[in-house]
Amino acid sequence: MNTGILIKKRQAVVETICYLYSILFLYTASSKLMGLSDFKLQLGRSQLLGPFAEWIAWIVPLLEIVLAILLLTKVYRLVALYGSLILMSLFTGYIVWMLRFSDHIPCSCGGVISSMGWETHLVFNAFWIVLALIGIVLMENTRKKSTSKNTVQ
Repeated sequence: MNTGILIKKRQAVVETICYLYSILFLYTASSKLMGLSDFKLQLGRSQLLGPFAEWIAWIVPLLEIVLAILLLTKVYRLVALYGSLILMSLFTGYIVWMLRFSDHIPCSCGGVISSMGWETHLVFNAFWIVLALIGIVLMENTRKKSTSKNTVQ
């Protein structure tokens, strides 16, 4: 297959992943900010996050907004994908920790996502983690190929 076509297909996949992540993050951030007092209350009920609820209630949605914007900016897209992977992994780790060690599991997710069961939420998060990994691998491979192509010429 023509290398140019392959690169364009990879770029289209990466852009789709970034757009989907941006929509997800903007949706969840706006849901959290619109229900900020409820979000803080739910975080406060967590044994793990309770002492930091005030800070986390602001930092998480703001971070989601920043990542959403960076994902739409080609220059920062790879960094934003790594950030998205880390954030989604932290969310997933929190769910696993809560399921394993907590008697009460408050849901501090935004919007429709908060209506998911915990196992469904783990699958949902795993899907997003895989998408971030795919985007990262495609971007890294494309970057390496274009770098090696430039050094050969």
